[in-house]
Amino acid sequence: MIERVITIKNKSGLHARPAAIIVQKANEYRSDIFFEKGDDRVNAKSIMGVMMLAAAEGSTLKIVASGEDEKEALEHISRLLESDIDREVKT
Repeated sequence: MIERVITIKNKSGLHARPAAIIVQKANEYRSDIFFEKGDDRVNAKSIMGVMMLAAAEGSTLKIVASGEDEKEALEHISRLLESDIDREVKT
């Protein structure tokens, strides 16, 4: 299991479109991936969970990945969350 704390850079936060992109990318990995914000912990492969975080620009999230491809998953998802996802659709 590995984890990393990141800051949301997307100006609109994780609204519907960026959340959908994150969930789609998270589902490409075999590892379990979770996001933690405050006391909330959600599955990164669940659109409802990611949307429930209501993560605005500047929010801090902890990403936790566990599994055979955890390093790749953590790197990719971190890079997306720290980017302007709306501009980086082709990741």
